[in-house]
This record gives sequence, structure tokens and C-alpha cells, in this order.
Amino acid sequence: MQEHFDVIVIGGGGAGMMCAFTAGRRGRRVALLEHNDRVGKKIAISGGGRCNFTNLGASAENFLSERPDFCKSALARFTPWDFVALVERHGIAYHEKKLGQQFCDGSSSAIIGMLLAECAAARVEVLCGVRVLDVKKTGRFHLTTGGGALTCDSLVVATGGLSFAKLGATDFGHRLAREFGHRVTPLRPALVPLTFSAEDQPLHVLSGLSIPVVARCADAQFEEAMLFTHRGISGPAILQISSYWRDGDLIKFDLDAGNIEASLRAARATGRDIAGVLSEHMPRRFAEAWCARHAPSKPLVHYKQSEFDAVIALLHAWPLQPAGTEGYPKAEVTLGGVDTGGLSSKTMESRHVPGLYFIGEVVDVTGWLGGYNFQWAWASGNAAGQAA
Repeated sequence: MQEHFDVIVIGGGGAGMMCAFTAGRRGRRVALLEHNDRVGKKIAISGGGRCNFTNLGASAENFLSERPDFCKSALARFTPWDFVALVERHGIAYHEKKLGQQFCDGSSSAIIGMLLAECAAARVEVLCGVRVLDVKKTGRFHLTTGGGALTCDSLVVATGGLSFAKLGATDFGHRLAREFGHRVTPLRPALVPLTFSAEDQPLHVLSGLSIPVVARCADAQFEEAMLFTHRGISGPAILQISSYWRDGDLIKFDLDAGNIEASLRAARATGRDIAGVLSEHMPRRFAEAWCARHAPSKPLVHYKQSEFDAVIALLHAWPLQPAGTEGYPKAEVTLGGVDTGGLSSKTMESRHVPGLYFIGEVVDVTGWLGGYNFQWAWASGNAAGQAA
């Protein structure tokens, strides 16, 4: 005996829960399937445990995709303010950290509890520990699961990307998309730390140091903090630029976050050395390591004009060529996914298979760091939930 639902959502993350209760509110009988023992595991660890649940400035410009305009429709119809209103209705205290980023005052478990409460109110059947083994379509969708057979009229795939395998991430959604005739764009880790090349490996002695930079690569630039690690570079500036970086690319860093150049020019006629001046604006350990590589050890007054100009130029465009990334275990998201050319931008429904929907991170829409990927989860989940 197969149990039948109007809608089955595979994946109990943010997008899946949003979609499930949105469809349930329309009177649809909905099952939410999660293969982990509980829903929202990625939500739980996000934002250092406080959940950076949206960004008030979210727009299509903050997302990467082969088709950059695809996300506009869903984002316009469910805005950051719509999600903030939901948070406020549930009495969850929150604050803006910086740059439009909204965080819970307390634990991210408040957001998970809110989404589960909405699912309960919409009579969604939340089934954890249920792994989908196979999906077929003969009129209806037929799901073979570890807990038995299920059928549905609408099937929503909200299985996420490849990041955080330890939280249960798999390629199931991408495999399912291909089985139903969808193209999957090239996949790679994004919002991920980068590793040193052999040439830059000596910089590992700076591990733990953070400096403000402007990171530039492939026509993208981000003004944020850069963190040195034992294996490479991380911090917000690096996580952001990593989504644009490709193997072999140089990243150029503007280290003059204040008035370093002006200080150097003012000290030019003195007997001071560059490391001493730089140390007034950045950690001494970094200043000394940088000067040991790039600035001759002598008083500024002894610098030839060409030497001084070269140091100033390097200060504004210090190049590093990473060897690679830390990979999916350290990546916050997966870049790429189900080709949006095969989906409706209004409903997220497949153009190839009626009744099949793809939402959230499994889709080729990847946001910046800072709450953007959650906003895509809410917006795409809402779009599919209104239609499925």
C-alpha cells in the first residue's frame, strides 16, 4: 500500500521547510522528507550558531549563475522584509550585524523552531530518517524510500549542494535532475578558504592574523577582512572572492585600508624604515613578513624613486596565486547546480517534467556571504510552494 501526498518535498533544510509550509497553507497535503535524524542541520551551524538568516540588501547582483536574471522573479516576490516579518511574528529577537546582515540575538535553533511551527500549523508531515532511494514518474511520482513507498502529484527537490558532507550533504539532487533530463552546470566549492602555493607557504607563520583588505579577482572585488591560516587564507574577503576565483587566477589585494600610502610619503624624508610605518596601520608580524619579501631593508630616505613607487604599487595590488581551495568540507555552499534554463523562474518547476520542482542550493544560483543564500532558500521555496 502506497501512501499518497499532494506534494512531497525532499530535503529538510531552509528551502524545503519554507516550500512545505507554503504549500500546506494552500490546503495541500504535504510530506517533508529528511534523511538526517532532524531537520535544519545546516541552519543550526550557520552564522556561528546565530543564523545570518537574511540580508536586507539582497538583489540579483548578489548571486552567481549562468543565467544571472533567473533569480529576480522569486527574490522580488518574497523579499528579506517578508522573512523579517515572519521572524517578528514569532517573537524572535534579532539584530543587524553589518552590511544588511540579520542575525538572531540568541541561537539559530529559534529559526528552526519557527519553520517547524509553521510546518505544524500547515499540517505538514515532517518525516526524518527517511532516505529516498529511487524516483519514477508514471503519471504520479513514485518514491521508493527506506521507510516504504510513497506517491505524489508534485515533487520538490530541496536537497542542497555538496558542502558539509558531515551534515549529510550528497549529490542526490543533481543525480535526480540528470535522470529527469536536466543539465547540471559545473560544480565547485564556493565561499571557501584558499590554500597557499609552495611559493607562499612561508606565510603560514602569520596564522591567526587578520587584516583589512580589498580583494580583487575576475572583475569582482570585496572590502572585508582577510585571515591567514596554517594552510592558506580565509576570512570574509577570501570567502567572497573564492566564488569568482578559478585555478591559476591571481588575487590582488589592496592593503591600504586607511592612509598607509600617505604615511609612507610623509616618512619618505626621514630615517624611518617601511616596516615601522606599516606597523602603525597593520599587525607588526605581517608588516615585517611583507617587507622581508617585497621591501629592501633600509631607511625610506635611501629608497630610489623607482623603488618607492614599486612598493606603493605593490601595497595597492599585492598578488597571491592560491594553489587551490579547502574543498567541500570547508565550503559554505556549492557553486553551480541544476541549470536554470530548464526551470520556470516564477514557479521553479521543471520545463521538462510537469510537477517536478528544484529549489535552494541544488539550483545554479549561488549567493554571496552574508545571508544571501538563506534569502534564496526562502524565496525559491516560497515560489515553488505557491505552485506545487
